[in-house]
Amino acid sequence: MSFINYLSREINCKIVYYGPGLCGKTTNLQYIYSKTNPDAKGKMISLATETERTLFFDFLPLALGEIRGFKTRFHLYTVPGQVFYDASRKLILKGVDGVVFVADSQVARMEANMESLDNLRTNLAEQGYSLDKVPFVMQYNKRDMPNIASMEELRSVLNPNGAPEFEAMATTGTGVFDTLKSVAKLVLTELKRSSGQTG
Repeated sequence: MSFINYLSREINCKIVYYGPGLCGKTTNLQYIYSKTNPDAKGKMISLATETERTLFFDFLPLALGEIRGFKTRFHLYTVPGQVFYDASRKLILKGVDGVVFVADSQVARMEANMESLDNLRTNLAEQGYSLDKVPFVMQYNKRDMPNIASMEELRSVLNPNGAPEFEAMATTGTGVFDTLKSVAKLVLTELKRSSGQTG
C-alpha cells in the first residue's frame, strides 16, 4: 500500500526483508546502504534486540525514473528473525509493497527457512495479503558457506511457485543489488498496473 506524498511528489514504497535469524537480512541492508549515494538516502535506523537488529532506511533510486511525474522512494526494512519477535514482524509488514525472503543456504538451516516462510505467509494472510500476489523475490544467501543445499533442493522446498530468485553472498555484495532491483521492478510494475498507467 504505497503512500503518495503530493508535496514532495514522491511515491513511498515499503520493501521488507524477511527470513530466519542470522540469515543475512541485516547484511543485505548494510551493503545496500554503504553503496547508495549519500544524497539519495535517509539515515539508517537500527533497533537492537538481544540477538539481532531491525534496520530500516529509505532511499531514492534516481535511475528508476518516475511514475506520472512522481519519484519513487523505497523504504527498506528488516524483520527480527527470532520467533518471539512475531509481534514486531507483523507490525513491520503493515502496508508492505514488496517482500524479499532471505534464505540461509546452509543445509542445517533448511527447517528454519521453512518455518520463517510459513510465518511470513501467515502474517501476510492476517493482513489480507497473499504471498502469491505480493511482489516477492527469493534470495539464497550464504552460497559461500560449507555444507550448503543445492539450488534444486532450495528451489523445490522454498520456491515451488517460481518467484524470481538470486544466489547471494551478502557479505561481499554478490546478488544483493540484483535482488533489490528485481523486487523494486515488481513493485513499480504493480504500482503502474494499479494506477492504470500502461508501459
